[in-house]
Amino acid sequence: MSKLFVSEHPLIHTKMAMLRSKETGTKEFREIIGEVASLLFYEATRELPLTDVAVQTPIAATICKTIDTKLAIVPILRAGIGMTDGILNLVPTTKIGHIGLYRNEETLEPVEYYCKLPADVEERTVLLTDPMLATGGSADMAIDALKKRGVKNIIFLCILAAPIGVERLQKNHPDVDIYAAAYDQELNELGYIVPGLGDAGDRIFGTK
Repeated sequence: MSKLFVSEHPLIHTKMAMLRSKETGTKEFREIIGEVASLLFYEATRELPLTDVAVQTPIAATICKTIDTKLAIVPILRAGIGMTDGILNLVPTTKIGHIGLYRNEETLEPVEYYCKLPADVEERTVLLTDPMLATGGSADMAIDALKKRGVKNIIFLCILAAPIGVERLQKNHPDVDIYAAAYDQELNELGYIVPGLGDAGDRIFGTK
């Protein structure tokens, strides 16, 4: 079964309180999403392979270590885009793909409408991002789309997770680890996480 990591870091707790508040405006919300994504990315990459490299410091030659794998960020449109810059700030050479899904408001299930990935995506460790893991439908379909295109190493990053979504991913994709900033216990009748933080996409882009 895949690993579920839920952060208990004081910085993330503090930033989650700000994200949950309805008083937090669009600009601040967008910035905090990026900051939390950076902190999650830091945790999610702890076990990436390293290789030795020769470095000449101003004083002497030495051997350092550097990440020995190619990375890609694939946000699930549209809200996943809000997490991208926070990761790019740490690894600016990372390539970016996109998977477009929308939710059928009657069935609450996702429908894929777009997928554009780096040409060598099958050689990369992919960080799949979406702020909310609610029913798990979008993440499940996005992971299927990546695997169909040959991706073998996938890590899912979200801001907020709920049990239904976690259980769905762990059942259907036991090889994909899940990293979340916080974990709430239920969904409402509309499929939103409770207490949650509202519609992440609308709050990131100021569309409501």
